[in-house]
Amino acid sequence: MLRPAALAAARLVLRQGRRLLSAAPTQAVPAPNQQPEIFYNQIFINNEWHDAISKKTFPTVNPSTGDVICHVAEGDKEDVDRAVEAARAAFQLGSPWRRLDASDRGRLLNRLADLIERDRTYLAALETLDNGKPYVISYLVDLDMVLKCLRYYAGWADKYHGKTLPIDGDYFSYTRHEPVGVCGQIIPWNFPLLMQAWKLGPALATGNVVVMKVSEQTPLTALYVANLIKEAGFPPGVVNIVPGYGPTAGAAIASHEDVDKVAFTGSTEVGHLIQVAAGKSNLKRVTLELGGKSPNIIMSDADMDWAVEQAHFALFFNQGQCCCAGSRTFVQEDIYAEFVERSVARARSRVVGNPFDSRTEQGPQIDETQFKKILGYIKSGKEEGAKLLCGGGAAADRGYFIQPTVFGDVQDGMTIAKEEVSMGPMLEGIFLGEADSSVQHLDPSAGLGPNPGSTSRTNYSQFTSDLMLLLFSFCDCQWLGITPESLGIAYRPCVS
Repeated sequence: MLRPAALAAARLVLRQGRRLLSAAPTQAVPAPNQQPEIFYNQIFINNEWHDAISKKTFPTVNPSTGDVICHVAEGDKEDVDRAVEAARAAFQLGSPWRRLDASDRGRLLNRLADLIERDRTYLAALETLDNGKPYVISYLVDLDMVLKCLRYYAGWADKYHGKTLPIDGDYFSYTRHEPVGVCGQIIPWNFPLLMQAWKLGPALATGNVVVMKVSEQTPLTALYVANLIKEAGFPPGVVNIVPGYGPTAGAAIASHEDVDKVAFTGSTEVGHLIQVAAGKSNLKRVTLELGGKSPNIIMSDADMDWAVEQAHFALFFNQGQCCCAGSRTFVQEDIYAEFVERSVARARSRVVGNPFDSRTEQGPQIDETQFKKILGYIKSGKEEGAKLLCGGGAAADRGYFIQPTVFGDVQDGMTIAKEEVSMGPMLEGIFLGEADSSVQHLDPSAGLGPNPGSTSRTNYSQFTSDLMLLLFSFCDCQWLGITPESLGIAYRPCVS
């Protein structure tokens, strides 16, 4: 019996982020416009802009200040119905999209990438305004990976073939890959542009049509890209983008009888709801990439400089707002004191502030809700006996900035050791004894991506065989796993 296959491509963000940032001094980053003009704030259906049928709007907020940037059309079930109808029409046999050669689909994706690259400076500034991540990160990391993702899948568009199989008798046997159809896609707020590319790239390369629900916290860059999709030449109805809330617009996609597949990246709690909705409706296919509680595991033979920086980056990158952030760090007892001391020094040196300042390493959390949740977890850690070594409070009088925080002497039973800390900048240090004792501390149901640190190949091999988490690889290999945090194969050559 086959186990559910799973993949967590978020680990790629950390790897690419480290690589791109290490090359940053050699790359010129154009000066940002800190108040980019907002061009699009409506619903995008059939290559046209629409107000919500209900005429409702919602505010999108600058997390650096708490000020409203603009109001955006609030899509709900009626708008999703209209978007699905447009997508289904675009997918009908004989439509311009269905008649398009696979190589032409690749050319459209490459054209979209070219347009995004043309507007890269604007998009990076808009991402920083709406999301709060440092502009340098938006420009060098997120936009770079968006371009590579779209161009990668553009190259696959005409290279995904079936097979001709020789069999006995008077039979001719072959397989032909067909698109799934209408793909509902629900993306989060932590990497808005990149998540959009990760979902659109494989779906469009393989000839599907899309109804995408973008996060209510960060709708602006996705809506701007919608206009670039039209400019690139995609036929009407192929991509439809509905900003709105999860319980209304998101739920409507997950339960829609005419959506053939739903792909979701977000919280484990909502992932359960989507799985149930898909089963109760038309048994649509489901791909989930959810939250987790991922560990860093530092062995005594690890290079200390490397280990400290890797553990720091694994947690604090993107304000800690990564689904596979290494929030728990297990350190062997004989190096624990030195590792913690140096980790605290590194956290204290982290520059928190205006995300448009090129010196800033850490911007604000995404919104007030996340801000308060993280501070609540910090309070819980202190009350339950964890040792607060640095940080622990707000980092500014305005906006949603939190001090880089490090806890030591964290025990397995503490809330901060068991629960995902709302994607925030809080590192937990836990010491361990023998190399294999780390396995006893880990919760297999919550581990999206372990990050072992050792110079020993034997240690790495032991971790991959002992931990029932995810297995990682590069290039076009599938990443398979068996944890509840990921369901379905995604981000391989051509899967939407």
